[in-house]
Amino acid sequence: MFEEKEFIVIEGNIGAGKTTLARMVADDFNARLILETFEDNPFLPKFYHDRERYAFPVELSFLAARYKQLKDEIQDKDLFHSLTIADYHFLKSLIFAKETLSGDEFRLYRQLFDIIYEMVPVPDLYVYIHRPVDTLLKFIAKRGRDYEREIDAEYLKGLQDGYFRFFKEHPDMKILIINVEDLDFENNKQVYRSLLDLIAEEYPKGITYRNMIGNKQ
Repeated sequence: MFEEKEFIVIEGNIGAGKTTLARMVADDFNARLILETFEDNPFLPKFYHDRERYAFPVELSFLAARYKQLKDEIQDKDLFHSLTIADYHFLKSLIFAKETLSGDEFRLYRQLFDIIYEMVPVPDLYVYIHRPVDTLLKFIAKRGRDYEREIDAEYLKGLQDGYFRFFKEHPDMKILIINVEDLDFENNKQVYRSLLDLIAEEYPKGITYRNMIGNKQ
């Protein structure tokens, strides 16, 4: 189904279900799975409690961790898996940093990012799972992570705008934005199969939009 693709990124805002979908696709197609290990970041709980104070160290730590993981795992060829699925891309670092850092801090961060970005593998397809902010808040509350309780609609809206802004700045990438609204692809097989069909298609460089509303059962 994904014969022409070796590296697919499945992304989305906080609570969109990107990791769940990445796991499902990797399991069904015997793909190598790369998941972001954000739970191990000691600055993350502190950041959600006091964003201004901990924004710079949390973004720098994520920058270093994401680069190392992607570089090590993508460059290390796996003879048993022809397809690699990741639940994030290095571009995420810049999107979050733009939302959280002040002017001077972001300019310094951007310099570091631009140096490193050229060495990061480009995915064959970048999939962005889009949900409205109010739906994201419901999903975040449902999974009940203590350190996410401080996340509000304004922060999520800022990240959402950041994703779309930076997508427009990277016309060299194949970016597929899928609007799933509140559809449950984890438990609804028809919705999941429809997602797979969309991901399996071939797309030109730039942004392609797909709307799954109407697939609700």
